[in-house]
Amino acid sequence: MNTLNKPLDSLKIFSWKGIQMQTFHITWITFFFCFFGWFGIAPLMKIVKDDLGLTKGQIGNIIIASVSATIFARLVIGRLCDTIGPRLAYTGLLVIGSIPVMTIGLAHSYESFLLFRLAIGVIGASFVITQYHTSAMFAPKIKGTANAVAGGWGNLGGGITNMLMPLVLAAFVGLGYSKPEAWRYAMIIPGAMLLVMAFVYYKFTKDTPEGNYSEIDRTNAPQAKGSFLSAAADYRTWILFLAYGACFGIEITFDNVAALYFSENFSCDLKTAGLLAGLFGFMNLFARAIGGIVADKVGNSYGMRGKGWLLAAFLIMEGIGIALFAQTGSLTMAVVAMLGFAMFLKMANGATYAIVPFVDTKNVGSVAGIVGAGGNLGGVLAGFLFKSETISYSQAFLYIGLAVATVGALTALIKFDRKAIKSPLTPRGGIQSLEVIQN
Repeated sequence: MNTLNKPLDSLKIFSWKGIQMQTFHITWITFFFCFFGWFGIAPLMKIVKDDLGLTKGQIGNIIIASVSATIFARLVIGRLCDTIGPRLAYTGLLVIGSIPVMTIGLAHSYESFLLFRLAIGVIGASFVITQYHTSAMFAPKIKGTANAVAGGWGNLGGGITNMLMPLVLAAFVGLGYSKPEAWRYAMIIPGAMLLVMAFVYYKFTKDTPEGNYSEIDRTNAPQAKGSFLSAAADYRTWILFLAYGACFGIEITFDNVAALYFSENFSCDLKTAGLLAGLFGFMNLFARAIGGIVADKVGNSYGMRGKGWLLAAFLIMEGIGIALFAQTGSLTMAVVAMLGFAMFLKMANGATYAIVPFVDTKNVGSVAGIVGAGGNLGGVLAGFLFKSETISYSQAFLYIGLAVATVGALTALIKFDRKAIKSPLTPRGGIQSLEVIQN
C-alpha cells in the first residue's frame, strides 16, 4: 500500500494535507453544522411554547421525539457505512435531513410540530458516520484521540447553536417580523447549511485512504450479510450501548432543556439562557478530546481493560456532578456544577469511542451504530422524566445523576484482557485495527 494511502499514525490538527486529514476536518465540520439542524430549535423553545401554547408534558414529548428517531437512524446508518461507505451515507443523510429543518416553520399545532421534530431527529445519525470515517483514516494507536477530537469539535455545534440561534431569531425580528414569524424563518438557515455540506462531503471526501468503496477491492472488507448480527452478539457492545446512553444521551437531553431550565428556574432572558446553555456545549472544544487522549494513553499502558475502568470512573464522576447540579439553588452554583459534570460527561463520550473501534474490528460501523443508538435511547429515557407533570426538572436531574453513576459501576465490569497487540495485516479496503486478546 502506498504510504500516502494508508491510515495515519498521528493527528496533525492544523494540516489539510492528504485525503486523511482533509476527510477528518470535513467530517467534524459537517457534524458541527448538523447540530444547527438537529438542535437549532431548542434555544427558541420559549418562543415556540408561547406561540403554540405548549404544556410541560407536550414539551417533554417533543424532547423525546427529537432524539428517538435517531435511535433507528443510527442503527441503519452504521450498517450503511459498512456497505455503501460513509461518503454516500453522509451525503444522503444531509439532503434528507435538510427538508424537515427548513420546513418546520410550517407547523402551527402541537401535533405537526411534534412530527417535524421527530423527522429532524434523523440528523443525529451523523455522529456514527463521523466516528466511522475518522476510524478509517487513522491507525490504532491514535484512533481514540482522532475520534474524540472529531466528535468533540462536532459536538461543539450543540453549544454554538444555543448561542447563535437566538441571535438569528433577533435578526429576523430586527427585519420587522414578529417572534412567532421569526422562529419559523430562522430555521431555514440551518437547513440550507446542511445542503451546502452535502455537496462538500460528496465532492471532497473518500471512503478510505485508498479511495471510495467503488474504486477499491473490498474482498476482505466487511460483507453485507451477518455484519450487524456479529456486532450485536458481543455483550460488550451492549455495555457500551448503556455507557453511551449515560453520557451522550444526557448531553443531548441537556442541549434540549438547558436554555428552558435556566430561563424558567432562574428567570434568565432568552439570550442569557442560550449563552449559559452554550457554555455546556462549548466544553466540547477540549473535554471530549481529553477523554480520548487519556484513553489512548491508558490503553497503551494497561490495554483495553484499562480503558474500560477509565470510562467507568468518568461516568461515576459525571453522575455525582449531575446530582450536585440538581441541588443547587443559585444561578452561579448551578453554572459551576454544570461545568463540572460536563467535563466528566464529555470525557466519557471520548473514552467510549476510544473503545468502540476495537470491539469487533470487522464490523466497526455496526458497533458504532448500536453504541450511538444507545446514546439516543438514554436521551429518550431522560426525556420521560422531563415530561412528567409530577417531577420537577431539579428532581429529574437528581434521578439522572443516580442512574449515570449506576451505569458507571456496571461499566467497570466489562471484560477486556490487559494486553493488546497490533494486527499484522490490514485488509485491503478495510479499517486498520487493533486485535484485542479477549478473555
